[in-house]
Amino acid sequence: MQSLLVEEGREYVTVALPPITEQSLPHSKSLRRRWNQLPRLLRVLLGVLCVFTIASIILYWTREPPSPPSDVEPPLPHLQQEQVLIAPSPQLPIEKEGTPGNEKIVVDVGIPGENNDLNQIPPPGSRSGRSEAVVAAMRHAWTGYRQFAWGHDHLKPISQEPHDWLKLGLTLIDALDTLWIMGLKKEFEQGREWVASELDFNLNQDVNLFETTIRVLGGLLSSYHLTHDKLFLDKAVDIADRLLAAFNSESGVPFSDVNLATRSASKPKWGPDSSTSEVTTIQLEFRDLSIATGNPVYKAAVERVSRHVHELAKFDGLVPIFINAQSGNWRPHATITLGARGDTYYEYLLKQWLQGGKKETWLLDDYIEAINGMQKHLARRTQPSNLLFFGELHGSSKIFVNKMDELTCFLPGTLALGHHYGVPDKYAPEIVAAAGSHLTIARDLMETCARTWLYQPTKLAPEITFYNTKKTTSNEDFFVKSNDAHYLLRPETIESLWYMFQVTGNTTYQDWGWEIFQGIEKYCRVTHGYTTIGNVRNPDNVRPKDMMESFFLGETLKYLYLLFSEDQTTYSIDHWVYNTEAHLLPMISSASVDHRDKS
Repeated sequence: MQSLLVEEGREYVTVALPPITEQSLPHSKSLRRRWNQLPRLLRVLLGVLCVFTIASIILYWTREPPSPPSDVEPPLPHLQQEQVLIAPSPQLPIEKEGTPGNEKIVVDVGIPGENNDLNQIPPPGSRSGRSEAVVAAMRHAWTGYRQFAWGHDHLKPISQEPHDWLKLGLTLIDALDTLWIMGLKKEFEQGREWVASELDFNLNQDVNLFETTIRVLGGLLSSYHLTHDKLFLDKAVDIADRLLAAFNSESGVPFSDVNLATRSASKPKWGPDSSTSEVTTIQLEFRDLSIATGNPVYKAAVERVSRHVHELAKFDGLVPIFINAQSGNWRPHATITLGARGDTYYEYLLKQWLQGGKKETWLLDDYIEAINGMQKHLARRTQPSNLLFFGELHGSSKIFVNKMDELTCFLPGTLALGHHYGVPDKYAPEIVAAAGSHLTIARDLMETCARTWLYQPTKLAPEITFYNTKKTTSNEDFFVKSNDAHYLLRPETIESLWYMFQVTGNTTYQDWGWEIFQGIEKYCRVTHGYTTIGNVRNPDNVRPKDMMESFFLGETLKYLYLLFSEDQTTYSIDHWVYNTEAHLLPMISSASVDHRDKS
């Protein structure tokens, strides 16, 4: 008998079978003879069985498919390849402005402070197919985290291991209000039980003041306001009391790190200064805690910082990205950027003004001056498509650099939020006459941000993009360097899409968000969660990095759900101010006394 031969190759195995000889083939005459030798009754039974089998096969393939059960998640709908992405919604009135040959499309989005037709939204509880798909994504991310990283900061979904940074259960706390908003009450109760029984802040370790404030303090306060559960407020007080040690500097500008057990503060390990965005993006949370508890100490600590920064010299409202806690002065020659270490300073100027009932006019003045400075020094247009972007100023000579972080894409949402409340149309109309509405800037920058995502083959944005201000041989508006091609599950562009939709009602922003979500599903979803990737430019080799950031559950999925939700009122910008980690805090004018603990 011949043996099997196995030949091994680099990427394949070939199995060589013995050749089939003529003698090995069965003869039809011998088969017929064996059939005739069977008893007659057995041949009849076998014949009936064959007919029944053939009839069953025919019936199976011709029947109507059954309807899926109502509790089965619907499949993700597919986008048409021919869909136009960068275009205004056909549902809104469209006009053109500018000189012939240099016209711009303008979408009529209503007057400041009005929500147009958004009051006609169906009541809470109904969901679109798109929002259901996001809920399914949230369940998938939560399940992986609960199985492999419960109580830890992050999940490494590919290696199925936990990852700790601050050791404060960041993903769990960041996700609580998202679970509540999505109606995932069973999962929310799982998280609440961990907070009640396991969350302990008496840790002999340094934590970052900014990250702990926006994620942990902000997450606990948001859960408290949504549920009125005093457990979350008590935990918020515990962590805030420990973080107050950071403000024990000569200038009042906080140190970056705090030891939670010893309640001592220190400068960051990487240098002598604090990041500007970090010391100016903690105010919403501490101010809200003072309102919730009636204890003014928290607001006093952060207000001293805001007042100090307000008095410092600025470059037409723009600030450097480093500040020294002891001296209270800017680091000389530091970069000016709307990206990392600078971004949220500008965001919190507007949001503090809104949170405080629009009474602190000095915050609004700083905000308006900063936007004017951005337009004057940072705004540029690309070639050949005339896309708006905001670059950076480097060094003492303030050299312009044509790069923009994905983080900068928070700005369209902030500008739209300000426009919704009449900034600057109502409060500084002379600026509108001279430089145009902030909504115009928001709309143009929103398109640029969307393009940085949707023009990549993965539909995912790189961390940093460079823009061409002169025509190139490639005729491209922007390009991405290899070291900047990673996507970290960031939410900023999605956040701005939601704000733009809230303010304008233009469904194009929902369509862009859906394209982005499908890119996340295709290239970031793995068996046990979602992962950051290393290369958005190559769909065949995205280089998964094995990390699911906490803000993916706290921000990215939350803003996607809100963007697609048919209920655009319950969590709208008319009632809530969202901190930079997407945690909901009530505005003073909207806050109920019932939500506060005055004891």
